[in-house]
Amino acid sequence: MLKKIPAFQQAHVALSVEPLNSLKPKAFYQGENYMTPASNIKLLTFLAAIQNFDSLPALYFNKQDSIMHFKATGYPLLLHPFYPDPKLDFFFNQKYNWCYHPPKSTLNRLGEGWSWDDYHYYYSAENSPFPIYGNTTRVTLVSCKPQLIPKAFEKNMVLDTLSKKLYRKRSQNLYHLNPRILNKKDTLYIPFITSDSLFISLLGDHINRSVEQSKALETPPNWNILFSNQEAMLYQAMLQDSDNGVAESLLTMISQNNFEEMNIEKIIDSLKLKWSKWLPDPIQWVDGSGISRYNMMTPRTLIAVLKKIHSEVGFENIKNFFPKSGSSGTLKNYPVKEVYAKTGTLRHNHNLSGYWISKKGNIYVFSIMANHFTTPISEIRHGITELLTQFQKRLK
Repeated sequence: MLKKIPAFQQAHVALSVEPLNSLKPKAFYQGENYMTPASNIKLLTFLAAIQNFDSLPALYFNKQDSIMHFKATGYPLLLHPFYPDPKLDFFFNQKYNWCYHPPKSTLNRLGEGWSWDDYHYYYSAENSPFPIYGNTTRVTLVSCKPQLIPKAFEKNMVLDTLSKKLYRKRSQNLYHLNPRILNKKDTLYIPFITSDSLFISLLGDHINRSVEQSKALETPPNWNILFSNQEAMLYQAMLQDSDNGVAESLLTMISQNNFEEMNIEKIIDSLKLKWSKWLPDPIQWVDGSGISRYNMMTPRTLIAVLKKIHSEVGFENIKNFFPKSGSSGTLKNYPVKEVYAKTGTLRHNHNLSGYWISKKGNIYVFSIMANHFTTPISEIRHGITELLTQFQKRLK
C-alpha cells in the first residue's frame, strides 16, 4: 500500500494501527522508529492535564482590606483574542487595589528547539506566567486607520510603506505597518515580547486601575483559587485548533500545580517517570505544543498514549474534544469517515494520530507519521487519506 502512494516515496514513514481493546497491531510499519511528532505532542499535554485537573485553576487570590492580591497559575485565557474567559474578565473588573505576585518560574519566553525566525507568527507566541491577550497584538483597519489591541502598542507603531503588512523587530515591541497593503478584511496577529512589568501595565490599562507588583515579604499566607469553567473550550483550542500558546500554558499550569513553580523540564521529567511503566519506548519531550524539533516519539508510543486518554475520559469526551474528519478543526481537509484525530505539522513533517469507528462500531487507534518529505503537504495528506480509506475497508 505504501509503495503505491507517490508522496511517500522519498519520505520517512512509520505507522501503527490497533484495535482499542487489543495489544496486537493490525498494521505496523516501522512503528518502533523515532519520528518528529510536531503537534502530536499535544496528546501528551492533554493526557497530563486530564490526569492532574478536575477543574482548571485560573488564578490564586487573597483579599486583604482593600487590596486584592493575586498570583498566576499559568492560565492563558485572560483577554484572549479567540478564547475569552468572561469569568476572569469579571473578576478583574471589581473595584479593588490590585497587587500581583509573580510565581516562582524558570520559563523561557521561547521553548527549546523552537525556530528563532518564527517569533513574529501567532503560533510562536511567547511563554509567560500570566498570558494576556494571548501574548499577541491584534491589528485591524478601522475607518481606514490601523487599530492595535492592546491599544497601548499604538504608540509603538511605525507606518512604513516599504515594509510587509506587519512586522515586529525581534528585540523590541516596535511594529512596522504598511497601510498601503493592509485592507479592511485583514485581522493580523503578532506576538509581543512579554515581561511581568508589561503584564501589569496592560492589565492596568484594561481595568483602568493601577496594578502593583508585590515584594516577597508581602505574600499572603493562604491563597484562594478561582477555577475556570472553560475547560472544554481550552481543550478544544489545543486539540481542534492546535493552539500552541494554550498547550504551553497547560503544561505550565501542571508544573505550578505539582511543584508550586513553573518549570517545564521538571514537570516533563516527572511525567515521563510516572508513565514509564506503560510507555513502550522512552520519549524525547521538551515542550507542551510540539513546536520544538527536539521532540521524538514512536508511533507505538502514541498508540499507548491514545489508549490511556480513552481510559481516562471515554469516547464521548474524545468526540467532543478532538477534531472530526471532514467537519471540524484541523481535520476539515481529511475526507474520511468517523475519524477523531490530532494532526502534527512542521515544515517537511506531517502526522495524524487518533481513533476511527468502523461500520460495525469497533474503535481502532492509529498513528501515521510522515517525516522529511519535500512534496507539498496536500499530497502527504492525500496519501494518509488513502491509507486510512484502505484500512477502513479491510478492518471491520
